[in-house]
Amino acid sequence: MAFIQTSPYKVLSQRTCSSFRESTSIKLFYFRGSPSAKAFSLLNLTHYATGSGEFCSSSKRRSRGPVMAAKKASEGAKQEDGKYKHTVDLPKTTFGMRANSLVREPEIQKIWDENQVYKRVVERNNRGNFILHDGPPYANGDLHMGHALNKILKDIINRYKLLQNYKVHYVPGWDCHGLPIELKVLQSLDQDARKDLTPLKLRAKAAKFAKQTVQNQMASFKRFGVWADWNNPYLTLDPEYEAAQIEVFGQMAIQGYIYRGRKPVHWSPSSRTALAEAELEYPEGHVSRSIYAIFKIVDTPPTSSGFLKEFFPDLCLAIWTTTPWTIPANAAVAVNAKLQYAIVEVQSLSEDVSLSAGNKKQRLGNILKESKKPFLIVASDLVPTLEAKWGVKLIIKKILSGSDLENCRYIHPIDNRECPVVIGGDYITTESGTGLVHTAPGHGQEDYVTGLKYGLPILSPVGDDGKFTEEAGQFSGLDVLGDGNIAVVNCLDEHLSIIMEESYEHKYPYDWRTKKPTIFRATEQWFASVEGFREATMNAISDVKWIPPQSENRISAMTSSRSDWCISRQRTWGLPIPAFYHVQSKEPLMNEETINHIKTIIAQKGSDAWWYMTVEDLLPEKYREKASDYEKGADTMDVWFDSGSSWAAVLGKRNGLSFPADLYLEGTDQHRGWFQSSLLTSIATKGRAPYSSVVTHGFVLDEKGLKMSKSLGNVVDPRTVIEGGKNTKEAPGYGADVLRLWVSSVDYTGDVLIGPQVLRQMSDIYRKLRGTLRYLLANLHDWKADYAVSYHTLPMIDQHALFQLENVIINIRENYEKYQFFKIFQIIQRFVIVDLSNFYFDVAKDRLYVGGTTSFTRRSCQTVLAAHLLSIARAIAPILPHLAEDVWQNLPFQYTMEDGSIAEFVFESRWPTLNETWLAFPTKEIDFWEKILELRTEVNRVLEIARAEKLIGSSLDAKVYLQTSDASLASRLCEMCAANNDVDTLHRIFITSQAEVFPSLEDELISHIPFSGECLIQGKSKVWIGVSRAEGLKCERCWNFSPQVGSFSEHPTLCNRCYNVVDAQPLPAVAMTN
Repeated sequence: MAFIQTSPYKVLSQRTCSSFRESTSIKLFYFRGSPSAKAFSLLNLTHYATGSGEFCSSSKRRSRGPVMAAKKASEGAKQEDGKYKHTVDLPKTTFGMRANSLVREPEIQKIWDENQVYKRVVERNNRGNFILHDGPPYANGDLHMGHALNKILKDIINRYKLLQNYKVHYVPGWDCHGLPIELKVLQSLDQDARKDLTPLKLRAKAAKFAKQTVQNQMASFKRFGVWADWNNPYLTLDPEYEAAQIEVFGQMAIQGYIYRGRKPVHWSPSSRTALAEAELEYPEGHVSRSIYAIFKIVDTPPTSSGFLKEFFPDLCLAIWTTTPWTIPANAAVAVNAKLQYAIVEVQSLSEDVSLSAGNKKQRLGNILKESKKPFLIVASDLVPTLEAKWGVKLIIKKILSGSDLENCRYIHPIDNRECPVVIGGDYITTESGTGLVHTAPGHGQEDYVTGLKYGLPILSPVGDDGKFTEEAGQFSGLDVLGDGNIAVVNCLDEHLSIIMEESYEHKYPYDWRTKKPTIFRATEQWFASVEGFREATMNAISDVKWIPPQSENRISAMTSSRSDWCISRQRTWGLPIPAFYHVQSKEPLMNEETINHIKTIIAQKGSDAWWYMTVEDLLPEKYREKASDYEKGADTMDVWFDSGSSWAAVLGKRNGLSFPADLYLEGTDQHRGWFQSSLLTSIATKGRAPYSSVVTHGFVLDEKGLKMSKSLGNVVDPRTVIEGGKNTKEAPGYGADVLRLWVSSVDYTGDVLIGPQVLRQMSDIYRKLRGTLRYLLANLHDWKADYAVSYHTLPMIDQHALFQLENVIINIRENYEKYQFFKIFQIIQRFVIVDLSNFYFDVAKDRLYVGGTTSFTRRSCQTVLAAHLLSIARAIAPILPHLAEDVWQNLPFQYTMEDGSIAEFVFESRWPTLNETWLAFPTKEIDFWEKILELRTEVNRVLEIARAEKLIGSSLDAKVYLQTSDASLASRLCEMCAANNDVDTLHRIFITSQAEVFPSLEDELISHIPFSGECLIQGKSKVWIGVSRAEGLKCERCWNFSPQVGSFSEHPTLCNRCYNVVDAQPLPAVAMTN
């Protein structure tokens, strides 16, 4: 806008002009074309009016005269002009500006509990069931911010579905078995107590610990404001749950999906148990002792042409491994049939190769110090890489294919066994190593598969404690990850079988509980044959709706590549695998009869029965005569099988629940955990996924994007966020709703950030939202539904406000349906906190406070405010239930449902009904009000300059002049100047005392106007704006200027409007005597 000077004021550029109020311009964008058109403002705010102590008062530059005068008078201030204070309708409400969340939220929760609101709403709703099945958190400690994010997201969804008239059955669950709880119990005991600890005593202590933790965590979840069937949670230690899990296991066993075998599994020496993939973590910085070793070839297959024998007896296979301790179990060397290999001669050792290269500590083997060097077989593509790494010259003597090497024989360097060269799979590449792979079927999954193909022995001379057994000969008793590893390397070097040893940093599997490294080790374990139903699983994945969509790729990749699932654990605290073993042959006894018998016993007595009952009692009657031939198994089930059976134990057993669930919602790590274990057990037994949709969320990080840890001191504790820390200045208590508001504000599909600064921002936004709601409540203190003005008689500004409201509610609903809560947060910020305060509330104050208690203008405004209050309270209720309920309990009127019942609580009120009439606001009116809002912003710019130059103080001191060559716009502006409802008039929209539209810009019209400017509305309609002092005198009551002030003898200080209002209301006696 260019501002045009009229003497004697100087020219001011746009740059020197800020908005009249302390917010920048409002631009309203409307999306047309469907009933669900969206309308909202895009603003860049520097000040929110709702944050002030007044009821959403705008900038101090706006006129707040009637309110301030009346307040001062009511407070006993000496003021001669206070005689009209009783005629001003001040805001009134018991709803406090301060949330006082630490007191008020528990009070609201108590009201919900005492009135059984959750149960009442579920019983009353009739749209059908909605089932969000709860993934069980682990019952072994306090809750962290990840728990808060997870449970609050679930609660937002459940509460929204309640408002949508669904019967929401949400059963909270806990994972109660497993090693973490067992370790907690053991850590709490001294050495003497541990010695006396029988399996049953340990199980009793573990159960007690788990149940106490469940109670503690439950109390925290309740404080988050989470609604659930807290009186009937599911615990994986409950007998009925255990029986259902045994049933799932039995169904899989009967179909042939459960088998016992000796296979390499992830084994934790620190926990002395097998682990599933989901129980592993891969921390950065693990360094292994890797070696390049050589095995001497002693024979070639009869089918070969003998071309290798010319290099005998010095021809060797070169391998690379990061686990030297597995060499004693070596049974073959594998090559890739498709790769090219080279026989190379080793020459010219560099002098400085023994020095460290970068950060990798290297040491050459003794073989390279010998005068006579061996011929080596390596992948031809790796020759240059190996030359550089070893510091030698490798002269290629012959090229051959991998298939040429099959069935060659070599001598094991430690125990002189003859072993074969075999063809491996695509896992053999030239990305690292030598292109030949040391194969120990007892210590690797790929090795095991290759071993099955060739009938290789499954050697695994390692005990439960991670130490070599006697089978390992000279290494017996040594720790494979410590001294044993070193001893093997030294032994190989003594046998001239090491080319180089170097430190190698890489990701390595650690036990997620003990934080110590694991090993691959062949043991007798129970497995679920994933291969038997992998195709059905992959098909089921594509039938599920995954949110975000890319998570489908994640679980598909993990499921398609996973090996058979090791489901047995060597621990005491868990559900037993119901197998008996023949004392002599060790053959397992497990069939439909025995499994069903155990299931019945566990359903009645719990899984402890496996430990205290005899084999004879545990076996079905037909087997009891042979009971002495059998012993009970000691294995328990993987806890992922526990939680992965929850669909059967909960969805399949509880009243009101059904299979499959509508939704599962957990962290992204559950693609390899609960999502997958639930999917596998369900597909194996039911043939379909246990969920229709799956939502995944990321991890919670600190404000800098770092993982939270006690050592860094950056842990954000949800309890501290809600209740506050020891130092309330540094860690104030924000209450649960601020925490919930944060959850709604983040895009949870990725990792999310939280910290002191973020929480302060959330608290500020919450405070402003509360201020907006307080404004609505306070200005409806005398409202009744009977006072509502019919839509078609409402002023256009009110109809436009309802159109905006309806579009916002539609937009919010669409985002609840898509689970995109951060977009709802943005809409609330823009529309509820900002748009309403900056325009509609600002303009409304005049008619609300001084328009007359029962006047049409005030009642029409209250009609709109009531619609906003009822809609906004329900729209925010899923996210901010305490705030919404606090509003509802402070409603100055009752809300009657369509069936005539009273909604005593906000969640009884249901979601706002779509109002097609409000949405039918004409397109031309939408366009016009867009222009008016833009024009209002430009008028404020000129008013600001007039104020800065001391022409006016408040905006009510001014008169605005407009002129435009756009005939259509000029006509509408003239109509507004002449509006007969005193609401749609231009001067009320601009909050000035007068407004006039000029037909042209003739000198005699504009010469007396001290400030003016021009602007383009919507980039095309040029509008001239002028500002002068308002005409007439200032009304004592409303502070508007009017030529009519002084015309009424009884009330000489009032304007015509105020005279009509006051004349209808008798003055109080005190005022009359004055």
